[in-house]
Amino acid sequence: VETVMKRKKFNVTGICIPKLHYMVDITDKIDEIVRDYIECNEYFTINRARQYGKSTTLELLYGRLKKDYLVLDISFEAAEDCFTSIYTLVQGVVNKIFRALSENDVSDALMEIWNQPIAAELPLDSLSAKISDFCKASEKEVILMVDEVDKVADNQIFLSFLGLLREKYLKRSVGRDHTFKSVVLTGVHDIKNLKMKIHPGQMECYNSPWNIAADFQVDMSFSAMEIAGMLEEYEADHHTGMDIKKISSLIYTYTSGYPYLVSSLCKNMDEEVLKTEAVPDKNSAWTKNGFLTALKLLLND
Repeated sequence: VETVMKRKKFNVTGICIPKLHYMVDITDKIDEIVRDYIECNEYFTINRARQYGKSTTLELLYGRLKKDYLVLDISFEAAEDCFTSIYTLVQGVVNKIFRALSENDVSDALMEIWNQPIAAELPLDSLSAKISDFCKASEKEVILMVDEVDKVADNQIFLSFLGLLREKYLKRSVGRDHTFKSVVLTGVHDIKNLKMKIHPGQMECYNSPWNIAADFQVDMSFSAMEIAGMLEEYEADHHTGMDIKKISSLIYTYTSGYPYLVSSLCKNMDEEVLKTEAVPDKNSAWTKNGFLTALKLLLND
């Protein structure tokens, strides 16, 4: 029995999946991140506005890195109960990484190292020793990826965790410790620029524990050429007769390559403009008139 493939669509919610969604090929951006940051042992934050493709980039980066590294992919979304004390934070991190390890093919010996109990008296020291033992024993270099990090970045307890990563990074630099090869944080804000107050009434201070982070310079917006590549895939499936160069240029001109706006306009041309009187058929949807109708729908929304 033949399996009927689901029609690809343009996606504006959640992670884009290549086999389900029309999407810009960001292979060159992933290559740049790996070459200029991961392979250089950098700790850094991917901070961009909402719906800028951070989670999709993180997922594609994970897929690329797991071939050569042991990648621990965790998130602090909906993790408020981890921040009642240093001990609950450490135990929360240990549990999240354990679940990440369960998704990887790691040896029983490595799992045993990670499953050693955390000392209640000095939990951060215990976590530090656990990370050192684990990274030293791992045959593959270990990378930590943390999503939604700015949701907790103004929390003093979380700063203690960042301080631990910073201390181990600095000691590793002089050959005195084993730790993660690279740490990748993602969020809307650059957490080293967030201000916080440790107690009410105190002066604001910056999140200094993350001042070791390299500036993230990769351009995550889409160029007209990259948008054209996505439209070429769509045109191969639908044969609308569109002028790909013209439509991709229009999309870029009106969006500056902001990923959400690019996908929204394409989704409107693919699905929504046919519901209007201005666009009679699928081929007309991918003309300048169809584009302007899609733009009007987006602005009204």
